[in-house]
Amino acid sequence: QVQLVESGGGLVQAGGSLRLSCAASGRFLSISTMGWYRQASGKQRELVATVTSGGNTNYADSVKGRFAISRDNVKKTVYLQMNSLKPEDAAVYYCNLRNIYYDYWGRGTQVTVSS
Repeated sequence: QVQLVESGGGLVQAGGSLRLSCAASGRFLSISTMGWYRQASGKQRELVATVTSGGNTNYADSVKGRFAISRDNVKKTVYLQMNSLKPEDAAVYYCNLRNIYYDYWGRGTQVTVSS
């Protein structure tokens, strides 16, 4: 069984920065895509960014140039550096790990951005 534990959320002023971390525990194939999704109140969950085991990244248009995703395969951890935060970035951010065999989710971490 794989567990994903997010950390780093909190309250920040607009224009500020936060760094989210997601540590994976348990056994899983190294060939897995890890990523971040978010869900704002009253909205559907949406992709924020993903990174493959080979380091290829993908970003939602709304965060390009402001957010950066990275992963440490030795530490089994994925990071999301969020800069120039906007009030519309406020949401619960969820960590995801997936490949063709499974799809795991963390419990989420709250990000609040004050204007």
